[in-house]
Amino acid sequence: MNRDTSLCGETSSPHSPRSLSHSAGVHSRVLSAPQLREHGVTAARTAAQCRPGGPWQQLLPGVFVLHPGPPTGEERLHAALLYAGRPPAERSSGKVPSQPRQGMAHGGAAGPLPYGNTMVTGLAALALHRFSAAPPLISIDRIDVLVPRTRRLRSTGCARIIRAHTLPAAQPVAGVPVAPVERALADAVAELPDADTVRRLLTEAVRGGHCEPAALVRELTLARLLSRAQVADAVDSLLAEGRSLAEDRLYGLVRDHRLPDPLWNVELRLPGGPSLGGVDVYWPDEAVAVELDTRAAPHGRTGQGAGGAAGHAARGDEDVLDSPYARKRDHLERLGITVVHLTPAKLRDAPAQQATVVRTALMAAEDRAPAARVVILPR
Repeated sequence: MNRDTSLCGETSSPHSPRSLSHSAGVHSRVLSAPQLREHGVTAARTAAQCRPGGPWQQLLPGVFVLHPGPPTGEERLHAALLYAGRPPAERSSGKVPSQPRQGMAHGGAAGPLPYGNTMVTGLAALALHRFSAAPPLISIDRIDVLVPRTRRLRSTGCARIIRAHTLPAAQPVAGVPVAPVERALADAVAELPDADTVRRLLTEAVRGGHCEPAALVRELTLARLLSRAQVADAVDSLLAEGRSLAEDRLYGLVRDHRLPDPLWNVELRLPGGPSLGGVDVYWPDEAVAVELDTRAAPHGRTGQGAGGAAGHAARGDEDVLDSPYARKRDHLERLGITVVHLTPAKLRDAPAQQATVVRTALMAAEDRAPAARVVILPR
């Protein structure tokens, strides 16, 4: 028998093209050229398998689908990551690397795969993050893959390469590395001209608890997207909504952890003097104030043309120590008023811990010198 008869469908060895195609019993079979070589399949044999009418197909340069039918969304996702990451074959186990399984967009127990320093971003990442406003993976024509800026790759086929100066920390979802929601949103929005789709995605990000508005604004600012009218309009309303959600969590923290009843949303003034600014919560007997810190992180870049709440939240180039926000805090503390800053994320993720922080500040009031007298007005 000729050695090449395996290319016609007969089995010649455990690692023949036919045995690779059928070993796992699932259709989502995607391997790179190095992985095929590791299993004894030469480049010539791979090319023969990918002939017109053959049992395999080349989906991307150096990446092959081991069946003739249309690739699934999961297979295209895996292929794009293999193309961008070019992982080495798994030499230690001698086994075919496990592939994403059907339904991976809805979670799964598959372990992480060796995709190198790459991750899924854009609409595909949002689909993996279970965004209902994102299209299903099967209907996404191009898979966005985030890679280091130094990588020499070009977008081709179903893979669109996006380069980043600094890669965010990838989040494993269904066994693949996925960009954080705020970065995935920025990469998706950059390619979306439809204002309604942009608004639905950004709204779901905040209302669904996927990310905090300030983090989202920071990422959109870094991507220079706030100058787009459809983005700026959506962000202004989301910041207001995010503030409202954070206030609700703060009410719940005081109530559920049985903190003393405070004054809500008040302005502090010196008697006969200027305003000291507003605070979200104030305990006058203990001279303890709580402020919700809903600003974007301080090192973002200002978006061009963005105004309103979006422009205010994204303003980050000013020195934090010289910002009006910090100056108000320092002024209050010089008057003997303790200011506790709580972020929406901490209120959401660790309310008990934040309640302990506030309670500790209230209890410490007995050991402090009396604060200066202030006038308290509704805000």
